[in-house]
Amino acid sequence: MARLRFERTILLAALTALGITWILFSREEVSEPRPIALTEAPIVGHLAPDFTLTTPLGEEVSLTDFVDRDGASGQPVVLNYWASWCGPCRVETPEFQNASLRFKNQVAILGINQGEDAQTVTEFGLSFGLTYPLLVDEDNAVNLTYGVNSLPTTIFIDRKGVVREVFIGILNEAVLTERLNRLLEEG
Repeated sequence: MARLRFERTILLAALTALGITWILFSREEVSEPRPIALTEAPIVGHLAPDFTLTTPLGEEVSLTDFVDRDGASGQPVVLNYWASWCGPCRVETPEFQNASLRFKNQVAILGINQGEDAQTVTEFGLSFGLTYPLLVDEDNAVNLTYGVNSLPTTIFIDRKGVVREVFIGILNEAVLTERLNRLLEEG
């Protein structure tokens, strides 16, 4: 019995020595950490891809009209992807209108239509009395760039142009207000 215990102890010591040797010889040298450059991608933590779309009246609107990649003077942006035929989009539209009035000059709310013409976008905006910019993406180029495949989808972008959240589904007033306040607090 004592011999068996001795053999197990020797085996355990040998395995421990082998493990320590493996760790010491397989380590990689750690270099100074380098800053990570943000790349453009419609993914949380990445820079939101820039785009330029037009309003139904033909005015051009770009993401960079609002965000400042250097962070000095930009403002947060909310991209709300919608379509006139989308029932849930119609339900949340009044919440975005109210938020656009409450957070005016603090947060830019942009409604990006999915694949409909300027007349349809105009009629939708008039029917809800919308005062925030509605943008026409008739060929779905921006929708595709941002990977939007469910409506409604809302993307929250900070003042530096970094995507902070992608929310799929209907936003109610409380959730929308909380997200907008969080964007403003992030500086």
